[in-house]
Amino acid sequence: MKILVAAASYSAEISGIQRHAFNLVRCLLRRREISRVDLVVAPWQMKLVRSTGMECDVRLHTHLAEMKKGSISRNFWYYQKLPSLVARLQPDLVHLSYPMPVDSSSLHCPTVLSLHDLYPFEIPENFRFPQIIVNRLILKHCVRNVDAIACVSDATVASLRTYGPASAHEKAVRIYNCVEPEPQRIVRSPIPGWQGEPFLLCVAQHRRNKNVVLLIRAFHRLLRTSSLPSTMKLVVVGIEGPETQHIRQVIVELRMSSSVCLLQGVAESELQWCYTRCGALIVPSKVEGFGLPVAEAILAGCRVLCSDIASLREIGGAHCRYVALGRDEEEALAEAIRMTVEEAPKEPVSLPHLSADVLALQYLNLYRKLVRSEMPVRNAGSNRASSSEIEMQSFESDTSSRPAEEGGIHGCV
Repeated sequence: MKILVAAASYSAEISGIQRHAFNLVRCLLRRREISRVDLVVAPWQMKLVRSTGMECDVRLHTHLAEMKKGSISRNFWYYQKLPSLVARLQPDLVHLSYPMPVDSSSLHCPTVLSLHDLYPFEIPENFRFPQIIVNRLILKHCVRNVDAIACVSDATVASLRTYGPASAHEKAVRIYNCVEPEPQRIVRSPIPGWQGEPFLLCVAQHRRNKNVVLLIRAFHRLLRTSSLPSTMKLVVVGIEGPETQHIRQVIVELRMSSSVCLLQGVAESELQWCYTRCGALIVPSKVEGFGLPVAEAILAGCRVLCSDIASLREIGGAHCRYVALGRDEEEALAEAIRMTVEEAPKEPVSLPHLSADVLALQYLNLYRKLVRSEMPVRNAGSNRASSSEIEMQSFESDTSSRPAEEGGIHGCV
């Protein structure tokens, strides 16, 4: 079976979406039934692809999607250029690694979408106007037109039932993100000037749902009341986004520049270094689709504190401490951090249900079902929007020359 994985994204730095795409490819290459994987990325992602080491497998073929970094160029490429690439490569199935505007009726093979979250509906504060409208239209268009939706958690399945069209949740299946223990490597600290000081870790893109500002304020409260050592640092690992300016402003206002470190462009081995040496991973998100850092931290034997939301409980189970946010949330988060840091050290925990072998079989079974039941006349699918309707919905707002929020409808999972 030949699979094309469409993963061209906006960032040259590692993000949750890109990590999902690369882990998906790793899963597929575990199965001998997969004879070929065509991975489509943007030119600025090639350094990330090389860093994964996947290219040593002769079944993997990487293709560059010639596009500019703006969202208009990216959306246009997926809608207008992807069908030509599919026609040339003739895969048995196309897997979209995140929602994108795609004319699936012209692909002439089944399509699967990885759905991480429904942020445009769950937390519209992540997006500016009119980008929020564009992102909602693209999301609705994509889930309506693909043949199957691989949701990364039961929480995402539930959100799809709430916000998606009725036809979408009927073709949804839950397939978790692949998360496996990383090999221990000797690396230098990615924290500038680090001299062995204790630190808390947060792995989050700079978006409203990640609650980074709340975490900084809670951390400031702990330092101000001497509830944590004065040398303790807060390290936030994640690419910049709509909240970056606000985050930096709060750091300056609280005079925390020497205590809070914002990092991006961190390699996988460096992130693993952070997990194994931090005092605790703090995940205070308002909304999450999966919570990849939670699983990674558990595998590394890290103390973990999460906000008490369904998706994080689904992934963290009994291995994490949880804190309810809302009323007096800064004080509640600060106290929960203090208690978490005082816990006994954790041991690495196995999460076999997130392993590549388990998930590869789930993907393979889904693909087989779709390929066997390929629709006789795909262009006349009754629950697909017409080509002109899709184009109008996906690109109508582009005429304003104001691109959609960078990062589209995908945040860091």
